[in-house]
Amino acid sequence: MLNSIFGLSDKTRLTIMAVVTLLILLIVNSQIIIKESIVNNGDTLLLRLAPRDPRSLLQGDYMALRYAMTGEVAQAAKSAQIDDGNIIVNLDPTGEASFVSLYEGQQLTDTQHLLRFRKRGESVRLASDAYFFQEGKWDTYSNARFGELRVNDDGIAVLTGLYDQDKNRLGDKPH
Repeated sequence: MLNSIFGLSDKTRLTIMAVVTLLILLIVNSQIIIKESIVNNGDTLLLRLAPRDPRSLLQGDYMALRYAMTGEVAQAAKSAQIDDGNIIVNLDPTGEASFVSLYEGQQLTDTQHLLRFRKRGESVRLASDAYFFQEGKWDTYSNARFGELRVNDDGIAVLTGLYDQDKNRLGDKPH
């Protein structure tokens, strides 16, 4: 049936499938390389967590996360009438990040970093909004108060861990 619809030979269809498969693998692997580079070389930010949802019973041991600064970011983005962009965060001496403003090309200080955001409706996403952990480790992560992000110079962030109120890492460090 495909032959009659597209009029392509088996060899041509096979070649097209091989090229498309190769392109998909290249795209996926390039994203993996970018994320690994951020984890290995990015700057560390600690974002305070807002009250969060309990673990998901349907998805296994997993914690839904909300970052405390998302309300400020949502308000600033709404005022500027933008849905995607970068914000400026300032790091205190302990590594905790606080919202400064939307990024509009201004020069950053030594303690400031960019952090990419996406606004969808009233919801703002700064980084991953979920943290998966090994089954049976809920007690280890239940008192998380900070999310550890690694961020590159473009503001792209990867969630790499959770910390307690005293900024001690919870669980094992990522490999």
